[in-house]
Amino acid sequence: MSGIGSRLRQERERLGLSQKNFGEIGGVEANAQGKYESGGRAPKADYLSRVAERGVDVLYVLTGNPTPIQLENLSQLEEKILENYRVMFKADQDAIRQLATTLAEHSVLHNGKPKPVVPQS
Repeated sequence: MSGIGSRLRQERERLGLSQKNFGEIGGVEANAQGKYESGGRAPKADYLSRVAERGVDVLYVLTGNPTPIQLENLSQLEEKILENYRVMFKADQDAIRQLATTLAEHSVLHNGKPKPVVPQS
């Protein structure tokens, strides 16, 4: 349970919310929110549903694996980056992958939530 609790806390902090505010979103008091985060209680489905509506990655909270990004949900900027990547030479693509991996690892150290990993081909 501590894994779920710590990931729930990471999501709350990622959204910049206090335990009180986050608990209100989920329909619970701050002390219940604290128990969820400490592993003393398990959040119920209705709570998880409400926090998911506010941007919490519930799959990540429950399993430790972030929800994969669906290609149809890419922003225009993300589509342009992917388009540019696809026309690069392989050596340049390799350099971009290495840079992106390094930056993602740095981000995880600072915000705790792993980013989706794209398999290298």
